[in-house]
Amino acid sequence: MPLDTTPLDIPGLLVLRPERHEDARGSFTEIFTRKGHAEVGIDHVFVQDNLVHTHQSNVIRGLHYQAPPHAQGKLVCVIRGAILDVALDIRHGSPTFGRHAAVELSDANGRQLWIPPGFAHGYCTLEPDTVVLYKVTAAYAPRSEHTIAWNDPDLAIDWPAMGGSPTLSERDARAPRLKDLPVHFTI
Repeated sequence: MPLDTTPLDIPGLLVLRPERHEDARGSFTEIFTRKGHAEVGIDHVFVQDNLVHTHQSNVIRGLHYQAPPHAQGKLVCVIRGAILDVALDIRHGSPTFGRHAAVELSDANGRQLWIPPGFAHGYCTLEPDTVVLYKVTAAYAPRSEHTIAWNDPDLAIDWPAMGGSPTLSERDARAPRLKDLPVHFTI
C-alpha cells in the first residue's frame, strides 16, 4: 500500500494519504497496514479504534490528551464528512511548544493525520453527519485524561467561523488554558 506522506512544520506530525482505488463500483482504500505505516515511521502498536459520529457541523471536540503513562498517539481519518483537525504541541522544552498544526481531513481528500504522544488533539466538524475514525496507541484511561480550552487566546487557533458559537461538551466548555496545566511531557 503506497502512502503519500507530508511532514508538517511541527516535528512528529505527519499527513498521510493512502492510495485509493476507484472503478465503476466505487472505491477501495487500505486505511491502515502495519507494514505500510511502519515504513513511513509510524511503527506503533494500536490498541483501540474509536468511531465518532457527529450530527451537526460546527461541533468542536477537544483539545484532549492523556498524560503518561497512558499517553496516546493517534491516527485520525474521516469516513464521512469533513473536519478541521488540530494537533497542539504540549512537549515542554520543544522549540514548537504551544504551536499547533491544522489540517482538513475529509472522506473526499482521503487524508490521515498522525499525532504522536506529546500533543493535544481536537477537531471541528465542517459538515453535518461527519464520522471520524481514529486509532490510538494506549487504551482510554480517564484518570490520565486532560482537556485544554479550545479558545485559549495564547494558542491563536483559527477555528472555522461557521455562524454562531460552536457546540461543545460541558467538559470542553470549562477546560483550562494550557498555561494553567501541569507539565506532562518534556523533551
